[in-house]
Amino acid sequence: MSTSAHSGSGLPAAEFPTRVALVHDWLTGMRGGEKVLEEMVRLFPQAEIFTLFHFPGSVSETLESRPIHTTFLQRLPALESHYRHYLPLFPRAIESFDLQGFDLVLSTSHCVAKGVRAPSGVPHLCYCHTPMRYVWDQQQVYFPPSRSPLALVRDALLARLRRWDRRTAHRPTRYLANSSFVRDRIRRYYERDALVLAPPVDIDFFRPDPEVTERTHLLCVAALNPYKKVGEAIDAAARLGLPLAVVGTGPDTERLRRRIAELGAQETITLHGRVPGDQLLRLYQHAIAFVQPGIEDFGIAAVEALASGTPVVAAAFGGVMDIVEDPSDGLLFEPDGGIEGLVHAIEQVQSLDFDPAAAAARARRFATPNFRSALRAEIQSVIDS
Repeated sequence: MSTSAHSGSGLPAAEFPTRVALVHDWLTGMRGGEKVLEEMVRLFPQAEIFTLFHFPGSVSETLESRPIHTTFLQRLPALESHYRHYLPLFPRAIESFDLQGFDLVLSTSHCVAKGVRAPSGVPHLCYCHTPMRYVWDQQQVYFPPSRSPLALVRDALLARLRRWDRRTAHRPTRYLANSSFVRDRIRRYYERDALVLAPPVDIDFFRPDPEVTERTHLLCVAALNPYKKVGEAIDAAARLGLPLAVVGTGPDTERLRRRIAELGAQETITLHGRVPGDQLLRLYQHAIAFVQPGIEDFGIAAVEALASGTPVVAAAFGGVMDIVEDPSDGLLFEPDGGIEGLVHAIEQVQSLDFDPAAAAARARRFATPNFRSALRAEIQSVIDS
C-alpha cells in the first residue's frame, strides 16, 4: 500500500479542483490500468479523458460516459490491428494535447502518458504502472536482436524514444508507483522518487467458495505476450500431467496454441481467451494453484487468486514480492531457475498448509476502498505542496 504518511479519505470532493484532466495511454480494453482510471473518474465525475486513441465500446460505461479526447493517431489506417506499429509517433501525439484551463492533471502511464505537458503551475500526479518496458530492460524480449536493415532502423527509433522518455521524466510533479518493484524502476530510469500505491482489486467479488472440496486444474491469467512466459506454465503443466486453464488474449496466442499441439496436450490445456467474471471466479476457486511464470510490475491476478482462496506459484521477483508476503500464501521460485524451478514449486505447493480464508483476509489490504482513500490523500498532498 502507500508509503505516504497521509491517511484518511482526504478533503470533500467540493474542495478538490473543479477541472481535472485524466491522461491515459490508450483505451482499447479493460485491464489493470483502466481500473485505476475508473477510480479517478469516480473521484472526479466531471473529469475529461485525454488518450492517444480510443476504440469505442472497448472500456466500461464509467469511462465511455466521459468526454474522451484523442490525438491524430485516431485517424491513422489499420489502427485497431496495427497500433503498436505507430509507437514512434506516440511522444509527438501525447505532447499535442492542450490542457490549458485545467486545475489538475492526473496521468496513468505505462508508455507515454507521463510525458503530457501540464500548464505552468498546474500540479501533475502520475500513477506509473511501469516505465516503458520495451525501451528499457525488456527491449530484447519484445524485439529480438537482429542486424537486418529494418531492425537497425527499429533500434534507432527505440533509442530515440528512450531518450525522450528520460528527458520528459521531470514533467510530473510527483509519481505514484503500483509496486515497490516499479518504484525502483522509476528511480533507476527516471531518477525520480515515487510513493507506492497498489492498484485496486475487487476483493468483494473475488472470494473463496467454502463448498470447494476438490481442486482440478492449474490456472494462468495473463495477457498473452512473450514476457509473461505463459509457455513455461504450459510446459510445466504438460510435464506434470496436470490440467491447465489459461485466461487471456494477446499476440502470443497462436504460438502458444502450436506449443500445446506439439506437446499433445490439447485435452488438458485450454486457452480460454477472455471469460466472463463469474467463470473467472470459478476458475480461481477450483484451481490447485495460480501460476505466474513471468515478472509482473504488480500482478492483480495474483491478488485475485489469493482473494479467491487459491495459493500462488510465481517467480520471486517483481510486484509479487509485495503480494505474497506470508509464506503460507504460496511458493516463489528463482526466476532464473527455468522450467525445473517452476515444476518443483507446483509440486511443493500441493502439500502447502494453505488456509483459503486466511489468504483471502490478507488480500483485503488491496481492497478498492483502501486505494480510493490513499489516492485522495496523495492528490490533496500534491495540490497543497
